[in-house]
Amino acid sequence: MFNDIHTKKNLALFIALLFHVSGLIGILFTVYKPWFIEKTTFNLLLMFGLLVWVQSQKNKIFFLFLGFTFVVGMLTEIIGVNTGLIFGHYQYGNLMGVKFFGVPWLIGLNWFNVVFCSGVLAYAIKNLVVKKLNVLVVEENLILNTFFVALVGATIATAFDFILEPAAIKLGFWQWQNNTIPVYNFLSWFIISFILLLFFNNTIADKKNNFAIQLMFIQILFFIFLNFFL
Repeated sequence: MFNDIHTKKNLALFIALLFHVSGLIGILFTVYKPWFIEKTTFNLLLMFGLLVWVQSQKNKIFFLFLGFTFVVGMLTEIIGVNTGLIFGHYQYGNLMGVKFFGVPWLIGLNWFNVVFCSGVLAYAIKNLVVKKLNVLVVEENLILNTFFVALVGATIATAFDFILEPAAIKLGFWQWQNNTIPVYNFLSWFIISFILLLFFNNTIADKKNNFAIQLMFIQILFFIFLNFFL
């Protein structure tokens, strides 16, 4: 029943909407706010599973990119948490589960979620630009093609982190020293995601994943609502 890719993506979209909408209602409008906040980490893990599930072409290269993104995300976060050199001085709370050198394992999966969704969306934007403006040089030139996707994707990933930060702090996922987010946190997000997206564009064969785009917008709206109403 679930072998058809369209069926998979429709089911994944339904699950993503169900969990984000119910989570939003639970956090903002019910007395069970702490319970829903605790389950946000399960939601992150579930979205990761759905992204992998609906990806039509899951070859060795795909899982290599997944593992590479996870490792880079974890290493940069471990260095960041323990030195303050990459993102600034911050610490993770206990809501995101088991930690490794101060960093929850789920953060590595979150790096994959954000980078992959940003890359798929950037690839879709690139195709739209090429189609609408007939800028064939972007499509035909491998270096320009890769640079465009990485640049747009890194901008999307950094913008997502900018939207995520206030809500994550209010929910207690992590805290910044003096409650101040350094500007170079976002610069580091841009540089790291840009590098990862260079690999994305040249390794992931199937970049057309509507669910990844839908999930990115669902999560953006989720955190915007939390920022306004928490």
